[in-house]
Amino acid sequence: MVEIDKEEIKVKGEQLLQKVKETIQAGNVRKISIKDKDGNIVIALPLTVGVLGAVIAPMLAAVGAVAALLTECTISIERTGKGKAAKK
Repeated sequence: MVEIDKEEIKVKGEQLLQKVKETIQAGNVRKISIKDKDGNIVIALPLTVGVLGAVIAPMLAAVGAVAALLTECTISIERTGKGKAAKK
């Protein structure tokens, strides 16, 4: 059974796109959700191991559009547990 680790990071709107890019590049990410300051999910991005740049580009464009609308937000990240164990 694969363990899912969840993490939440609060960021300003202008930092959102950069943080999402860094998170995707770090790997082992299953899903990224972006929430507004009230905790409502604005956008959810399901990711898989085989996601290619051509598929990620439109997702990042959507994140950029959301970042333009939000001043404060929270990034909710779901990772596979085995990725964290490998780093230890």
